[in-house]
Amino acid sequence: LSLHDALPILIKIASQTLTEKYSPGLFAYFYETNPDGFIVGNLNHKIIGFLIGIKINDQKTKILMISVSPQHQKQKIGTKLLEEFIKRTQKEEINTIELEVRIDNHKAIQFYEKHGFRKIIKIKEFYQDNKDAYTMQLRF
Repeated sequence: LSLHDALPILIKIASQTLTEKYSPGLFAYFYETNPDGFIVGNLNHKIIGFLIGIKINDQKTKILMISVSPQHQKQKIGTKLLEEFIKRTQKEEINTIELEVRIDNHKAIQFYEKHGFRKIIKIKEFYQDNKDAYTMQLRF
């Protein structure tokens, strides 16, 4: 599937699972500027999830979005996407991954903590609806 064909599916998954709303142009921008950080999960040739990450500098990458379609959650898809991003980060000899998560998104916080991430700071009014976020970090 080309990005053009995948875009509507990615946006649909994001709108079903993420509270922020993202423009199609944002997905295209991240794919064009950092294709290695754009990981798509497939099942039987159908897109069921994705992770978008970027390289911040020589020591750090950042996960911007991770999303799995509601009907495919709790099947280790998110874990596989995260593990692939970790592998790509380590291959670049980068030792830190960061991300932001809503402080009230307990399911996501638990998921990240299970994979070794730790809360390092709270950011006031980070999201479009002025909700706070935690920055979480994984070092290896």
